[in-house]
Amino acid sequence: MNLEMGFVIVKDGLGSRVMHIAKRQGIKGGTIFLGMGTVQTPLLKLLDIGEMRKEIVMIECEKDKLRSVLDVVAKELSFKKPHHGIAFTIPVAYLYGTRNNGKSKISYTESEVKNMRDLICTVVDRGLAEEVVDAARSAGSRGGTIIHARGSGIHEKSKLFAMDIEPEKELVLIISEKDATDAIVSAIRRQMKIDKPGNGIIFIQNVTSTYGLF
Repeated sequence: MNLEMGFVIVKDGLGSRVMHIAKRQGIKGGTIFLGMGTVQTPLLKLLDIGEMRKEIVMIECEKDKLRSVLDVVAKELSFKKPHHGIAFTIPVAYLYGTRNNGKSKISYTESEVKNMRDLICTVVDRGLAEEVVDAARSAGSRGGTIIHARGSGIHEKSKLFAMDIEPEKELVLIISEKDATDAIVSAIRRQMKIDKPGNGIIFIQNVTSTYGLF
C-alpha cells in the first residue's frame, strides 16, 4: 500500500461540501470534526473577531488518488485565494479497520522530500491554545488551527503519550517550513514550559503536500 492521510480545513459549514466533492472522485467516506482558526487580518483584529469556526475533514486514501482529489477540492473551493481553506497530507505507516488493513510502504521523489513541511501538534489545557499560537507567531508562524479535545467519557480519562486527555484539553495544529520548525517548537516549549510534567506535549509529523498556503 501507498497510503496518506489528507486533512482539509475550511470554514464552518463547508465540510459536507468537501466530502461531496471527495465522494464524487471515488472516496468512500471521511471524518469531519470542528476546530477554530486563528487568522490575523487588520479588519478582523479591529472587529475583535480574529478567531473563526472551522471544519476539519480527514480522508485516508492511496497517495496518488488522494492528491488528485485534493487538487479538485482546492480548485472548486478556490484555495488559491487567501482564507478560502487549506489542505495537507501526512504519511500513513499502518492502517487497521478498513479493507486496506496492513502496513503502508510509501516512497517520495527527491523534489517531494525537498518541499516537505512539518506539522507541529501541541496538546495543552483548555484556554491555553491561544498562548501556544502567540508563542509560535513570535518565532515566525502565521497561525494555526485549534481543536477541542475530549476523553472517552465525562468521568473518564484517556492517555496520549502517558498524558491524560480530558474534556479540558486543546490541540493546536501548526504547519511550518522545515527550517522554521526548531524555532517555533523552542518558542512554544519556553512559553508553555512544556518540559515540566503535566504542562503539555508536542509532537511533529512530516507534511508531504500542501494546498492553499501562502
